[in-house]
Amino acid sequence: MRSLKNDPGSFGSTYEQEATRPLENFAERIQHTKDQFTLGCFDDSNILVGIVNFARENRLKTTHKGNIYGMYIEPQFRGRGLGKTLLLALIERATKECDGLEQIHLTVVSNNESAKRLYASLGFAVYGVEPHALKFDGHYFDEDLMVLRLAKLN
Repeated sequence: MRSLKNDPGSFGSTYEQEATRPLENFAERIQHTKDQFTLGCFDDSNILVGIVNFARENRLKTTHKGNIYGMYIEPQFRGRGLGKTLLLALIERATKECDGLEQIHLTVVSNNESAKRLYASLGFAVYGVEPHALKFDGHYFDEDLMVLRLAKLN
């Protein structure tokens, strides 16, 4: 919820929309399965300061793909390598737990240069731009579509 308040232009949902959902809905969404999981990092007081989500595609012709979404690091913790650590842990876990996974996708607001640098440093490449992907308070935001192609094991 803090991510939606602090960076409303970076996410497809809004604080107001999510605030109406029951707590059980959030618990269900972060439930670990073989095809989806959520990772977080915590400060010394055990307060959540970073989060990232992964979900594998579930249709027969798209199970070779997975998606990263909801990546967020609290502003005062940015620039310390937490985002990179979370993403490396996500990639490692997804690769180990999802047999046949060949690529991981994500979208990032086009003007979020620091996030794009982070993703590129891990091997993600832009393969397209969705113009006006998000609209918030009368302003449009383009999104870069990025992919990380994993080594094929077969």
